[in-house]
Amino acid sequence: MPSDTLAPSAPVVRLPNVEQAARNLQGVIYETLLQQNLGLSAAYGAAVYLKREDLQVVRSYKIRGAYHKISQLAREQHPPQVVCASAGNHAQGVAYACQLLGLKGYIFMPANTPAQKVSKVRLFGQAQVEVVLTGNTFDDTFQAARQFCDEQGSAFVHPFDDLAIIEGQATVGLEILKAAPQAIDYLFMPIGGGGLASGVGSVFRQLSPKTKLIGVQPLGAPSMQQAIQTGRRQALTHIESFVDGAAVKCPGALTFELCRELLDDVVLVPEGQVCEDLLKMYNEEGIVLEPAGTLSISALRQFADEIRGKTVVCVLSGSNNDITRMEDIKERAMRHQGLKHYFMVTFNQRPGALRRFVTQVLHPDDDIIHFQYIKKNNKEKGPVFVGIEVKKPHEIEGIQQRMEQEGFAYEYLNGKQDFLSLLV
Repeated sequence: MPSDTLAPSAPVVRLPNVEQAARNLQGVIYETLLQQNLGLSAAYGAAVYLKREDLQVVRSYKIRGAYHKISQLAREQHPPQVVCASAGNHAQGVAYACQLLGLKGYIFMPANTPAQKVSKVRLFGQAQVEVVLTGNTFDDTFQAARQFCDEQGSAFVHPFDDLAIIEGQATVGLEILKAAPQAIDYLFMPIGGGGLASGVGSVFRQLSPKTKLIGVQPLGAPSMQQAIQTGRRQALTHIESFVDGAAVKCPGALTFELCRELLDDVVLVPEGQVCEDLLKMYNEEGIVLEPAGTLSISALRQFADEIRGKTVVCVLSGSNNDITRMEDIKERAMRHQGLKHYFMVTFNQRPGALRRFVTQVLHPDDDIIHFQYIKKNNKEKGPVFVGIEVKKPHEIEGIQQRMEQEGFAYEYLNGKQDFLSLLV
């Protein structure tokens, strides 16, 4: 991905074009609910409304931009086929648009994409799309898709860095303002590449200029936040891909310029906080979200004092969450809450070492959830991987103190996500 210094001011997302996009999408998408959430409203002392794009046709807002862009191509260029690269919601949006418009589509997805996501793309695209599984990373897949476009003369449908895509996503903003019962003080939007925030932010700046616009990214993929902070977009060398719908290494050139001009702030939320809030929304509200769809709710904690007594809208961007991820989500949430802790502990290889650890270090309410030990006959000491669940977060401090008192050397592992992913 490129590295660019500041470019000239980005094109304005014009309201007549967004209104045309809304007309274009009539009969294609749902005009999703703007719904006050009583639980969040009570928790923050504010009127908190949720824009329910998790209930959209393909369970995300991505169909808006994809259909608007592809329908333009069909009218203006009559392309023989369209192409996209995506492992998630954009792929489903493009596939569904191809099916509705009768266009041939090639959906490039990484070779390791879960079968559930591939089957959903085929379901939405039916006979109109062909899924091409290639590349070990998204960057590999993206390059393969672009090369295919060059060779075949196809039209590439970018997931975010395209004015027509942004205009389609901007229709979310029109719907929010149409349905809002009173003036909106704060609007929270997730950011991956920035298409949604660019479009909705443009609408609000023109129709509701006093609303504070807050973009939200996961802590492990802060590409837009860093670009705005430094004044230039630069591809991150490494990102945490857990919040996959917002895990983008580099924002688009157009979306960077728009977000830089439009947004009041871009904040980061830890992945563990996202997991905690995702589970809470499911357990308490019956709302199924994907991690990226939870970002705007997770950001509310950072603004708890500011939003008290205010009217707040959070955009829930999608609900395409694989049920097989729920154990990982629960695991990360409990670590974030301080209820699960992992250590590499050095044990003396003498009888009674484990008993001493259990009786002298742990309390009766502490639970060993993981224990992995390989005895080494030629060593006096050996490493043991231990997972401990506690009832209250502060109890781990006592465990650490007692390990030191009893002579158990240890390394705390909770912050080493790559290592834990191999063992847990």
